[in-house]
Amino acid sequence: MIGSVKGIVSLKEPPIVMVSCNGIGYEIEVSTSLFHHLPDKGSSIELFTHLQITENSHTLYGFEKLRDRSLFRSLLKINGVGAKLALAILSAMSVEEFHANIKNEDSSSLMRISGVGKKTAERLVIEMRDKFDSFEAEMPTEKDLSGIENSKKEAFDALLALGYKASDVNKVMSKLKTTDKKTDEIIRMALKKANN
Repeated sequence: MIGSVKGIVSLKEPPIVMVSCNGIGYEIEVSTSLFHHLPDKGSSIELFTHLQITENSHTLYGFEKLRDRSLFRSLLKINGVGAKLALAILSAMSVEEFHANIKNEDSSSLMRISGVGKKTAERLVIEMRDKFDSFEAEMPTEKDLSGIENSKKEAFDALLALGYKASDVNKVMSKLKTTDKKTDEIIRMALKKANN
């Protein structure tokens, strides 16, 4: 799992931004709102990413904040919501605005999003209402992760991909001595700790 990409913006063609890192150019699909706030070509950038693997393609989706990626992943779990629609939702409103619409059961506002019909809007309200409680509780803040070194952050993302809750991973990580450890070593240590 590619949890984040840090490099230089080498190409911008909506909705794709190419980030060059160590001689490799990663094509990353981003929301319309994020695309319009991307730095100029030649600038450095770091995006949190979600890799979606299908029968016909491998697609990297990029996000400025962990909250955006977590919402994206939650949306993918809802029947009838694919990556394109989830990205359209993030293009149309912030996580906070989406949360407010769900909390207020405002399906009409959701229906203004391209690709969201009445049934999908109602399904979003019903299914995301319950998810948001755990989403808020489990979501690590940017501050929580700001001091985490790259290998620890990569291990964190890998454990999330394996199905562990962010809150549980945070607890396990806080008990580990990860200084100078490689990503795979941290993952093994965390798994051992989590399964004890």
